[in-house]
Amino acid sequence: MKAQKVILVSLVGAAVGAALGILFAPHKGANTRKKISKKSNDYLEGFEEKFNEFVDMATKKFETMKGEVATIAKNKIAEAEEVVDKAVNKATK
Repeated sequence: MKAQKVILVSLVGAAVGAALGILFAPHKGANTRKKISKKSNDYLEGFEEKFNEFVDMATKKFETMKGEVATIAKNKIAEAEEVVDKAVNKATK
């Protein structure tokens, strides 16, 4: 968990540093705004791509786990039915 915080803080620091660098650059305001807009769109597209990859991966893992749980549940139900059948057979004898 600590490593994740360090990475997050580093990324936020880099983004803030980049934004401040652009803001204090010796360019006209219109050029600076265009650069900021372009960079923010680039970051947003990158974030969206990474987020979609994460959602796809999580969905695949969920589907895999769902299938595994269904298989385990079927096996346990079959085992329980066998135990019940044996108990009924012993009770009727």
